[in-house]
Amino acid sequence: MTQAILIVDDDPAQRRILEEVVNRDGYRAIPVESGEAALAYLEGPSGADISLVVLDLVMPGIDGMEVLKRVHPAKPNLPVIVLTAHGGIETVVNVMREGASDFVVKPVSPERLHVSMRNALKVNALTGEISRLQKRQRGQLTFADIIAPSQAMDPVIRLGKRAAQSNIPILIEGESGVGKELIAAAIQGEGERAGKPFVTVNCGAIPENLVESILFGHEKGAFTGASDKHAGKFQEASGGTLFLDEIGELPLDIQVKLLRALQEGEVDPVGSKKPVKVDIRLISATNRDMLQMVKEGRFREDLYYRLNVFPIHIPAIRQRKDDIPDLVAHFIRRLAAEEGKEVVGISNEALGMLCAYDWPGNVRQIENTVFRAIVLCDGETLQVSDFPQIASMV
Repeated sequence: MTQAILIVDDDPAQRRILEEVVNRDGYRAIPVESGEAALAYLEGPSGADISLVVLDLVMPGIDGMEVLKRVHPAKPNLPVIVLTAHGGIETVVNVMREGASDFVVKPVSPERLHVSMRNALKVNALTGEISRLQKRQRGQLTFADIIAPSQAMDPVIRLGKRAAQSNIPILIEGESGVGKELIAAAIQGEGERAGKPFVTVNCGAIPENLVESILFGHEKGAFTGASDKHAGKFQEASGGTLFLDEIGELPLDIQVKLLRALQEGEVDPVGSKKPVKVDIRLISATNRDMLQMVKEGRFREDLYYRLNVFPIHIPAIRQRKDDIPDLVAHFIRRLAAEEGKEVVGISNEALGMLCAYDWPGNVRQIENTVFRAIVLCDGETLQVSDFPQIASMV
């Protein structure tokens, strides 16, 4: 989905020039003729689609400075490039103080505006990604940070928000790569444990002989190689959330100890003479049919029902293809900025091809595919030829 740029200028001729520059650069220009119209658009339902504002400073009625003063507090992450016929120091200082990303002196040079738009969008993409990463690190990610506009994801978001209001054990089900950890992080970020530790454990990636030590900790000298005391993931997560991914991979003997830890609210570190109290909110995830594993004796029935109190199923991408355009646009902005590439969008033909593909690897595969395409791309728009692996399968 091409990024939309709002052009605000009362001069019709100037608007046409700016519109041509914006469209030629591969963006979608949305021209308006006044500050009042700009505020109405930004505050309306389509305002969230705007990635950048090109704003004339001097206009009758509500001028550019007033627009900037009202927009920046409400949308602090929206970059604004101010156009001014007077490039004096005082003017520049004032607009930058009010939150402008850059200023361009009239008459507008297409090359100067081109550079300014690219820089503002790149910085904004990286800033947004850094903000998401920081919020995730601080345990403050919310559902508003998740790209999931399709109706198929509505039940997931609704259940996740409801679950966030309690400490009920949650089992998130879904194929690999659908974003189970992201949903778990958002549940914590919208609950009373926001800002507390969010500790992730991939149960399928731990060597079997180390599972107990990693989960519950160990004392110094408890076994060969235990040269120091180790707290374990349960103690690390105490006060916050413990996310056990691929929980179906846990060995049966560890399942018994996990059940006891959940029932008693305490863990027994390897080699310790007394248990340690822990206060965790448990969220588990699996890409397996857990009920079938219970029937086959590969997963304890009592533990399954202890974990599966509040199930949330995340549909695969092939079942929510309306999410693909937004996900692709997000990955293009972020990865192009990270790689220093001039890619700003994707052709309709290429996007149609991506939407037609079933994506067995889900969101993770989309991200990796867009990353490869950006590396291959020599222009400003991703084309079908930049996705050779997908093109050969659709």
